[in-house]
Amino acid sequence: MNATPENPNTSLDQAAAADLAAPETSSVDTMPSLEDALKQAELQAAEHHDAWLRAKAETENIRRRSAEEVQSAQKYAVTKFATELLAVKDSLEMALKDTSSIESIQAGVDLTLKQLVGVFDKFQLVKINPLGEKLDPYKHQAISMVPADAEPNTVVNVMQKGYQLADRVIRPAMVVVAKAKD
Repeated sequence: MNATPENPNTSLDQAAAADLAAPETSSVDTMPSLEDALKQAELQAAEHHDAWLRAKAETENIRRRSAEEVQSAQKYAVTKFATELLAVKDSLEMALKDTSSIESIQAGVDLTLKQLVGVFDKFQLVKINPLGEKLDPYKHQAISMVPADAEPNTVVNVMQKGYQLADRVIRPAMVVVAKAKD
């Protein structure tokens, strides 16, 4: 059918129909075969599997390194403290070698005690000496009760001082407390 004055769109309709038919035939030519699609999917699966294996290995390496670091930190956590205590030990050994007089030995032991207290202060190891305070079961361990003029449950004697490291009690003070009057 040719274009006529009565129907000018006839040739346009034929051209549009030819254009629609042409892409269908060309898309069939460029569409990958099922075998090609399968090969492509297998390659992608292999890449993903390889990436997963690498990520799994990296995770295991991180876990192993972290465990080693924690073990090392636990093993050597007291290195600085121990190094500071070596000076105190050296001072005590020198005091034992001193045979001059009781006064000089006492002075040496006094200096060594000050050195030890300095190490304790440096590492936040604080003495708990609760004489006259109310019994605190988190910091004190009552070993007996005695009649006293103080308020009940007040520490009247410290048998052994306690210590705390930063905010944690590492040894409670062993104390004697006042008994309530009958």
